Amino acid sequence: MSEAVFQETTADLRTQSVPLSHLSLELGHLYMEDFEAGPKRLAEHFAEVKVWADAVRASAGRRGKRPRISTCFLVDDYFTRFSTPAELIPMVLKEAEKAGLVIDYLARESACAVADRVELAESVMHRLVESPPPGSYGSRPPVSQTGWLANGQRTPSTSRSALGEVKGWQAPQETAARNHSIFMDVELWSEQDGRRLWSCPFLAAVWQLARLGLLRHLGEPVLEARDWQGEDFPHDWDRLPPLVKLTDTKAAFSAYRTCTLMPNRFLAVEDAVRLILDQIDVDAGALRQVAERSAGEGIPVPPAVAQRATYVFYEEPGGSSEGEET
Repeated sequence: MSEAVFQETTADLRTQSVPLSHLSLELGHLYMEDFEAGPKRLAEHFAEVKVWADAVRASAGRRGKRPRISTCFLVDDYFTRFSTPAELIPMVLKEAEKAGLVIDYLARESACAVADRVELAESVMHRLVESPPPGSYGSRPPVSQTGWLANGQRTPSTSRSALGEVKGWQAPQETAARNHSIFMDVELWSEQDGRRLWSCPFLAAVWQLARLGLLRHLGEPVLEARDWQGEDFPHDWDRLPPLVKLTDTKAAFSAYRTCTLMPNRFLAVEDAVRLILDQIDVDAGALRQVAERSAGEGIPVPPAVAQRATYVFYEEPGGSSEGEET
């Protein structure tokens, strides 16, 4: 008589590998008001980006081998929707080309929330592992309830002791502080019209994981690029695939490292992104694959995922309007 054997479904899952470039270079991630400003605003952006993109490529080439570099551009269709893909994307590609730049891959920001029916943001949220502050006793609700993620101990609320004495104010404390704390508390989502609205930093963290080749769903790759060469762009954002490949480049979308070129008004957002990346339990199989392949090419990646993402923040000519979301 044979015995029934039970094992978890996840025990059979294998993490599928993805193609990897050496560097994923992002050439833009703008607000909708930037697009509304028209071709002139885009021309200024790409003219500035071209200078730094050339410098990044030169730096990547110092290792003695020809680096595989793919470029990408992210369009915000999550917080606001402006124009249509048929009108907007050709304008972006034209201004980039005039500046001497080529965009290999274009993604919709809404894809960082849901792509091909996979709830990417929700999946990443369930992988958050909060860093317990020193001396904490579990009095703070978990991030899954509050939607807020911190890098240390928040300022305790003012309370009275058993004898009625009012306790004094206590400063917040960074978990891994060096001499002095730099405390951050990041909102990951809010509730709007009965649905969860993911924050810009959280979606940008999902975007970084995708560019680093570290996103999986049941072991399978997600946010895979679809060829769109020579095809007309649709008049509805929902008809545009989450990630499209615009050129015949052999460089993969995902890479060992990322570099993002953007205006300095995004600095606070990207600080929050790094805080989030530091507290995500990334798929172990994907991490191992990237570590082994990068080491095999003689360009090992840092153990910390956040350290694989680099940035160039530039000052915009004449300044630009501020916005709350990207």
